[in-house]
Amino acid sequence: PDQPCPERSGWNYLIRLSDQASSLKSLENPHPSIPQLLSQEMQKFLGLEVTGKLDSNTMEVINKPRCGVPDVGHFSTFPGMPKWGKNHLTYRIVNYTPDLPRDAVDSAIEKALKVWEEVTPLTFSRMHEGEADIMISFAIGAHGDFEPFDGPGQSLAHAYPPGSGLYGDVHFDDDEKWTEDASGINLFLVAAHELGHSLGLLHSANPEALMYAVYKPNRNLDHFRLSQDDVDGIQSLYGESCWTKQALKLCDDAT
Repeated sequence: PDQPCPERSGWNYLIRLSDQASSLKSLENPHPSIPQLLSQEMQKFLGLEVTGKLDSNTMEVINKPRCGVPDVGHFSTFPGMPKWGKNHLTYRIVNYTPDLPRDAVDSAIEKALKVWEEVTPLTFSRMHEGEADIMISFAIGAHGDFEPFDGPGQSLAHAYPPGSGLYGDVHFDDDEKWTEDASGINLFLVAAHELGHSLGLLHSANPEALMYAVYKPNRNLDHFRLSQDDVDGIQSLYGESCWTKQALKLCDDAT
C-alpha cells in the first residue's frame, strides 16, 4: 500500500499538537510560516536542533511511541493550573487489557499512583463500581471522547486534567502490546505518565522527566524515581508529601 507523504504526515501531527488553535484544522494549504513556527516550537520542546523544518531527525521523534496529549503549548501545567480540590482521590479500573493478567494491571496502576503519592499529600483509594475521580480504561479506535486512538505505535494513551465527568480519566490504546517489562509497552511507565496529566501536569521539556512526551522504555523499572523536574511540577500544584518534616503541618487540610 502507498505510504503517507512524510511532510504531510508531519504537518497533520503538528495540527494535532495545536488543539488550542482550532482554526488550523480547517486549513488545507496552511500559510508556510505556521508549520515553520510550530516545527520550531516542537523542536525546542523536544531538545532537537531548531531548523523549522520537518527534517529526518524531527520525523524520527514524531514517529516514536508517545503520549497522546499535545506537546506544544503550556509545558508544565494545563492552562489555568487546574488541580484537584482535595487530597484524597478515588480511582476505578473500568476494564482490562487481554495482554496482562488482571492482578498485573492492578499492580501497575497501584505502583503508578504510588509514584505521585510519595512526593505529595495526595492519597488514592480504589473503587470497584460507580463514578471515581479517575476512571481508567482500555479502548481501541474511536471510544467516545472525540480523541480516537491510532492503532499500534505513536499515541499510546491519553488523559484529561482534573475535573468532573471525563476530566481526570485515563485511556490506554488496547492496540498496543502492554507488558510488565520493557519487551513491549510497559504499562506502569505509561500509567505513571498519564496519571501525571490526571493530576494536572502537562509535558516536560526535560528528556529525563517522566512527563517527557516520548516514551522511554529504558528506565530503571525496579528502582524507579521521579526526576526533580517531575517533583517540582507536581509539588507546585499540591505541595510536599506529608512525610517530609517541613510539610507535616500542612497536611491536615480537607479531603
